[in-house]
Order: sequence, then structure tokens, then C-alpha cells
Amino acid sequence: MPRPPSSATLTELKAAVGPSGWLDAASDVAPYLTDFRHLYQGATPLVLRPRSAEEVAKILSICNRDEVAVVPHGGNTSYCGGATPDESGSQIVVSMQRLNRVRHIDAANYSMIVEVGCTLGGAQAAAREANRLFPLSLGSEGTAQIGGNLSTNAGGTAVLRYGMMRDLVLGLEVVLADGRLLSALKSLRKDNTGYDVKSLFIGAEGTLGIITAASLKLFPLPADTATALVGIDLPSHALDLLARLRSAAGDQVSSFELMPRIAVQMTVKYVTGVANPLAFDSPWYLLIELGSPNPQQNLTGLLTSELADAAAAGTVKDAMLATSLAQAQAMWKLRESVPEAQRRHGASIKHDVSVPVSAIPTLIEKGTALANELAPEGDVVSYGHAGDGNLHFNLSQKPGADFKLFVGRTHALEHAMFDLVESLGGSISAEHGIGRLKAEEFARRADPVELRVMHELKRALDPKGILNPGKVLCAN
Repeated sequence: MPRPPSSATLTELKAAVGPSGWLDAASDVAPYLTDFRHLYQGATPLVLRPRSAEEVAKILSICNRDEVAVVPHGGNTSYCGGATPDESGSQIVVSMQRLNRVRHIDAANYSMIVEVGCTLGGAQAAAREANRLFPLSLGSEGTAQIGGNLSTNAGGTAVLRYGMMRDLVLGLEVVLADGRLLSALKSLRKDNTGYDVKSLFIGAEGTLGIITAASLKLFPLPADTATALVGIDLPSHALDLLARLRSAAGDQVSSFELMPRIAVQMTVKYVTGVANPLAFDSPWYLLIELGSPNPQQNLTGLLTSELADAAAAGTVKDAMLATSLAQAQAMWKLRESVPEAQRRHGASIKHDVSVPVSAIPTLIEKGTALANELAPEGDVVSYGHAGDGNLHFNLSQKPGADFKLFVGRTHALEHAMFDLVESLGGSISAEHGIGRLKAEEFARRADPVELRVMHELKRALDPKGILNPGKVLCAN
């Protein structure tokens, strides 16, 4: 079991990163102690800010020797408390923000090597400068870091075409719990030499090692795109339209996002510069984007034709295609501002879940019935990545509803929602990870053999339990 660091250990850790590489004043460490959703308030005697993998290795070597717990910290956009120290004040925070270089871009190989403190937006920009695309896209990409994206196996709005973060990784550099540096930064698409060790660390939330750099896949930049905001009457119509578009455009369908009317109304009300070009007469909305590296593809014509056919068949109620980049960006701002609008509206109960795409209408129907029964003080705001089966099934506090009563419904509704999701063959965590928030639920619901394998891996790679304790896996 980890134990509090001695004054000698703290002094040695400070020396490992140099005078500018640590913080211990209360005002300086405060930003590292609260998670993004303010669910947890931790404590720490020291925040370390290494500049290299070698400095991370020194930190872990010392902490492993002295059995001191370490919490890796990135852009602090986690929804599950995965990067926040506990309340004991004994855990050391290791911020990755100064490990932020783009080490190498190989445009011909469609790959780049970046350090984990690089923001997602920074990685995207570096790829664009090389006339390439790094396709992971999140609302928090301006602050979310590559390390956090890797540690939670982030998804976002382009999973339908490009996959999760795991699908975008060619190689990793990782510091193990005892300070050994695992250098597997190959940029190969074919490498069958033994176990795929790097995959262990993706989605592990810093519990098996600290990732310091990654080799990432790049793609051609889209030269032709088509974006549309579409109004529909039923979630089942979204599935009909998705099937139609995938038959017509294949993997050129890059995004397929679902929003209820209430989400659009909230966003227009609370977020400056957001407008709804379709007014408020549609129960549901879809934001659809197609992309191709071929400038002659005429995706706008294809999307227009398919939407017209869908309207004739009764699937589409209304639609607007973007005729400029500014219009497309406005449509995306409408979608990406939903979480911000919910925050401004008031308290919310959040569920990041996934089901087979075919089960989305059932999830919405039965989930809404559960929410109305178990949390009548809330309005259902169920939105997200319908193309890959990931919905953020949230509730927002109704105006005038009692805050404590509403928030007190969280656990009962969560249990019922997770039961529903499991009955539909889904997952209780689609893209936000487990962190501290869902560790107990995960332990209760995971396949026992799979969970045992995870604990065995944890003991093998981190026998003293110093890496992000209390996250993902409960103690056993």
C-alpha cells in the first residue's frame, strides 16, 4: 500500500525535476486538486512538472522505491475524476503539461510523434501544417491533452469513420511504475512481433504506466466536405437515414450526431453566437458531415440527393446544408456547445453510455421512462454520437425543482440506467473512462474473469500500487 512521502522523498523529487519543475504553495497546486465537474476535491503536498521522459522515470523510480502514490495530470477535462488526487494529501501529482513537443512528422508515412502534454488542438494544427489530418475531435480539444486522450481511449465526433484513440495509435513511449522506460514508438502499420503491449496502456488511465509520447496515425486532409443540420421526428428515423447514407457514401460519412429539441433550445438560450437555422419545430436533430480528400467528389450534391429521397420517404422533416465554412462551423458550434449550455442551465445527472446502434431508439425510450419515474425533477437531454452508438444520456434540473432532491436521485437512476444499458448489450462507459466515479460500478458489473485478468496485470506492472490508486480498479 502507498504511504505518505517523507520530507526527504519530497526533497529528492524536487531535485529530480529542477527548480522550475515543481509547485508546493497552496495557491499554485489548487488548480490540480479539483476535477472538471467539481465532483472531487483532493489534496497533495507536491505537483511535479517534468520536461522529459527521463525526468518522469526519475520520479517513478523514487516513488516506487518509497511507495508513494502518483497521480498523472493532463488538461483536467476528465468527467470521471481520473486525474484528481484523493483527499489524504499523500499522493503526488505529476503534471504532463511541459511534455508538449511535436517530436517528428512523417508526412509520407502519414504519422507523427507527439509528447503527451501537447493539446489535441495543437496536434491537429501540427498535422494540418504538414497537409495531413489527425481526426480525433472533441469539444475540449483546446485544453484536452494527448495523454488524457490516450489514457481514456477518447472518442469524439469522428469515431464512425476513424475509430477511437486506440485505433489511431501506432506506438507508445511509457514509463513503468519502477521507472523503466518502455520505448515502443514505432510508426508501423504492420508489426507482428509478439504481444501488442502498447494497447495495455491505452484506456488504463495511468494505472499501469505513465505514457510520455505517442506515434499517431495521420490521414489526408478533406478537400471536399458536406455538412447538414437535419430535423427528424423519431430516433428510429436517424437509423434509417444513417443506413441510407452509409450505403451511398461508405466511410465518407465522418460524423452523425443526434440532439433532442431541448438540447438545441438550451444551447441557443445560453451560448452566445449560437442559432438554430431550422427553428424549434423538430423533436430531434441530426448534424451530419461527409468528407473526402477528392475535391471533385461533389459530396454536397450526394448529401442533397440522399436527404431529398429521405424526405420523400418520410424519414427527414427538414434540412439545411451548409453553403459556406462559416455555416458549417455554426452548425458544429450548436452541437459542441450542448455541454456548456447544460452547465449554465443548472445541475445535471450524466451518463456516458453506448449500445449497439440498432438499440439507440430503445435506449432513449426506456431510459426516458426510467428518468421520468426515478428523477421527475429533471428533463432528459439525450444527445451524442448516434453513428457509433454512444449517447450522453443526461438529465438537466427543471426550473424551480429542488436541487438537493434532484441530485439525490443520481445513484438510483444510475443503477437503473446501467441495468438497462447492460440488458441492451451496451457499456456503462463509452468514451469518458472509469476514473474514480465509476470504479465501484465497474467492479460490480464487469465479467469476473476479465476483471481478475485486469487485477493480475495491475499487480504485475505496478506491484506496489503507486500508479493512480483508486481509479478504474477498486482495491481487492
